[in-house]
Amino acid sequence: MLRRADRAASRAALVVVMLAAVAAVSLAAMSSLPGREGAASWDGRVVEATGEVTSSASIGRDGRLWMEVQVTGLGSPGAVRAASAPVRIGIDPADGFDLGATVSVTGEAEATEPGERAALVVFASTASVETPASGVFAVAADVRSAFIARSSRLPEPGAGLLPGLAVGDTRAVPAELNDDMRTSGLSHLTAVSGANCAIVVGAAFWLAGLCGAGRVLRVISAALVLAGFVVLVTPEPSVIRAAVMAGVTMLSLLLGRPSAGAGMLALSAVGILIADPWLASTPGFALSVAASGALIMLAPALTRGLGRWMPQPLALAIAVPTAAQLVCGPVIALFAEQQSMVGLVANLLAAPAAPIATIIGLLACLAAPVPAVADLLAASAWLPAAWIAETATITARLPFAQLVMQPGIPSAFLVALVSAAIGVVLVDGFRRRAIIRVGAGAVLAVVLALGGAHVVLSGPLASETSPDGWSIAACDIGQGDALLIRSEGRIALIDTGPDPEPLAACLRALGIDHIDLLVLTHFDLDHVGGVEAIQGRVGSILHGPTAEEGDERMLQRLADGGATVSPAWAGQRGELGAASWQVLWPQRRSTAFPPGNDLSVVLEVGGGDVPRSLFLGDLSAEGQRMLERTAHIRGRYAVVKVAHHGSADQDAQLYADLHPLVALFSVGVDNDYGHPREETLASLAHTGARVLRTDRQGRLLVGLHDGELQLWTEKQPP
Repeated sequence: MLRRADRAASRAALVVVMLAAVAAVSLAAMSSLPGREGAASWDGRVVEATGEVTSSASIGRDGRLWMEVQVTGLGSPGAVRAASAPVRIGIDPADGFDLGATVSVTGEAEATEPGERAALVVFASTASVETPASGVFAVAADVRSAFIARSSRLPEPGAGLLPGLAVGDTRAVPAELNDDMRTSGLSHLTAVSGANCAIVVGAAFWLAGLCGAGRVLRVISAALVLAGFVVLVTPEPSVIRAAVMAGVTMLSLLLGRPSAGAGMLALSAVGILIADPWLASTPGFALSVAASGALIMLAPALTRGLGRWMPQPLALAIAVPTAAQLVCGPVIALFAEQQSMVGLVANLLAAPAAPIATIIGLLACLAAPVPAVADLLAASAWLPAAWIAETATITARLPFAQLVMQPGIPSAFLVALVSAAIGVVLVDGFRRRAIIRVGAGAVLAVVLALGGAHVVLSGPLASETSPDGWSIAACDIGQGDALLIRSEGRIALIDTGPDPEPLAACLRALGIDHIDLLVLTHFDLDHVGGVEAIQGRVGSILHGPTAEEGDERMLQRLADGGATVSPAWAGQRGELGAASWQVLWPQRRSTAFPPGNDLSVVLEVGGGDVPRSLFLGDLSAEGQRMLERTAHIRGRYAVVKVAHHGSADQDAQLYADLHPLVALFSVGVDNDYGHPREETLASLAHTGARVLRTDRQGRLLVGLHDGELQLWTEKQPP
């Protein structure tokens, strides 16, 4: 009876603690709401903001340098009032700020979603430092800058990655390598994560033990070294979170008390959320807790299970990344479209190099006062960094390196089921539970069978799954454009979509190995993000006006792959097999619009086996009206690719004049923009056009046979 009473009391105490934790986190969140709401009220206006930089900087896909600022003043330019809220600012890369600096920025403000940590985003047009960083922050900034400059003198691959491995500065990581790191499941190494912090804790613990220190002194030494590492790499919320999680995990493992570690981890997670409730909505926090829990609770059991078939050190080396992968997989499936299929292999290959690059890189930072020693250490750290970079590049380019899934609860449940089945098979404790092991084996057998069928159907037999009579194809690549035109074996591709893998899958399914003509209508990510899938396989390129250096670099990479690159202007003409094409927009040297949507390349194609077609890029209603006035479009078009994924900003008269038989909408499922809009669908329906949508019908194919259009859809008949 006493034992039952004790268990009941323990459960009641646990419930009380959980409710207290929830209440504390809620109170912390509510206390910051007035300041956040005040900041969000400036949505859509030009503001001036002053405050202290609280995070490191990273380059965004828009080319801006992004960081977080805790504002102390916010208002109209020249009329700043007291305020208190976290704000994310995007500035010119030349205006880099250090952590701890007091800054002032002016720019257009945009409110964020309620769950985001920053209450407001400011796209800064001007930025200045009011008070530079001082004290320990200034010293850390100088040390980091010296190390980054030293690393930049080393060759690629590895030079850009080394600052990320050692001090968490990812600004020098090339965009291609960053994508490869993500695909290969190594992105946690390119910024300060739990992995970096765990390496530091483990190294300090081991070194203190090597010097004869006792257990208590080793723990104290590891904690002090971790604190110094956090200061060096900037003590922003994500770094502190990673440090706490890694510190708790590593110490519980090093002290041989994983059961106590679970409680310490839970307590640390609650404490972090009380201090910063907005971390609860970030994937990074969930992944940190999940990975730390996996290392504490699952890795030892996996090590024992794998130890049945291999030496213990090898079993431990495999168990650690496997445990993290199994537990983090379902979390990743909640918010990411890609699941890395090579993550385990890539992490095993990179595992020996990561701690070497991190530790030697840190020593190079600390040796900055002695340049010769710092140079030697940086050069020594370059080799493992180059190994990791090459590992990411090679594994990311393996066939089926990643699996594309629709993010959400169903995908997370499916990944969790497969992860649980793998865990049951590998963990030693389930050997006596035959029913569970048989069930897990059955799940894996079904998954392997389906996966094998997918590999065959999307690989060697990919082209057998598509009809052969098509001449126009709209690839299902999510929210973006990727349209193909085929005539007598010659291929044109209009835009590449946002990601390489969906485009590569579409090309495989249609049996396409080479692109004769690539048209990049403009340089928004949803139109050019997938160019890597066709690198080195393009004959000639027509492109819209460039706006940034990144656009020029992309074109240069394509040119280096053998493509002939030319800007597109109205009046250009050419042939594609038996068909002919001509550019209708933009006008040469047009200054009516800035580079972007309204200067999208508009292409007309027709003749031979290709029905007369018009591809409108992302033109707005105003751009469409100017197109109609300057190009003098007349006559009926068989196929029209609707502008801007069917946004509401359309000129209904243009579509009425085009008289399309088929209207193609290239659009992503449940996209954030609400595309295609109901009014646009109604406008096209009014013209009598047959509407085809990639979000509902998958890949769309149009052919011409004996003067009649033929339509195929991947998911349902038109």
